[in-house]
Amino acid sequence: MNRSHRIACAALLASLLAAPALAQQKPVAKTQDGVFAPRDEAAGDQSWTRFRDRLLTAVQQRDKKFVLGIVDRNVRNGIGQPNGHEEFIRQWEPDAEDSPLWRELPRALHLGTAWYSHEKMPRSLCAPYVLPRWPKNTDPHGNGAITARETALRAAPSGGAEILSSLGQSIVRVIDWEVADSDADVKQKWVKISANGRDGFIPEEHIRSPLEHLACFRKSEAGWRLISFLAAGE
Repeated sequence: MNRSHRIACAALLASLLAAPALAQQKPVAKTQDGVFAPRDEAAGDQSWTRFRDRLLTAVQQRDKKFVLGIVDRNVRNGIGQPNGHEEFIRQWEPDAEDSPLWRELPRALHLGTAWYSHEKMPRSLCAPYVLPRWPKNTDPHGNGAITARETALRAAPSGGAEILSSLGQSIVRVIDWEVADSDADVKQKWVKISANGRDGFIPEEHIRSPLEHLACFRKSEAGWRLISFLAAGE
């Protein structure tokens, strides 16, 4: 499933549950002039940073024993799905060569964290910060957050295309979540956005939808545990 389809599926689920959840949050990041500052609310917790670094190493090495070992025995697996390890493994298929687990989990963890809670989840530390701190007055379906400190808005989906402007960490309108590079031999994917009155393209790794997967953790006597890894609304 490509990124556009994942976000579209998440949007359908989010329409059922995410709006009430977001309405309960008090957004920390400001949206004046579109600015959406990154958050890392657990950066000062050494137990978390050590755990996150160890988990990232395990994911890079595809250390299934460690990764599954930190999954809570009652991990949430989505609407209408049973909680627990068995369903988690069935959904993510960690033994498969193309399992999305090894791609999606580091994408979430490499961004900052924020504390988050809603009616189906107690207060937990979640990565990335995008959904927990998404402004309640901003539509999550047609917008995305630029997570790179700086990115070039280009006139075409190509690294050699004209640079229209330089963008910082902000919320922008998304026109198309997945655009192939104009050179068929280049694997880079682009996202078409509208910013500052101009349409253009930025690398897909520089922007995040609030509807994409959110990894949430809680600390127990046994250490940090993954309690859910779901798209918005699940």
